[in-house]
Amino acid sequence: MNFSSLKNASPMYFYFVSIVAFVLANLIRTTSIGVYYVLLIVGLVFFFLGLMRRIKK
Repeated sequence: MNFSSLKNASPMYFYFVSIVAFVLANLIRTTSIGVYYVLLIVGLVFFFLGLMRRIKK
């Protein structure tokens, strides 16, 4: 798999994806607990990816 598009993405893209994941997790929280935790983890991963990208620049 080629992740060149992720390597060239700006930190704002990662922050935006993490916010969307957190909002979706909040909306799905009462219906599916498993999807809720998956979206929380995805949100955290993308937040830290954005943070690391920001620190490197």
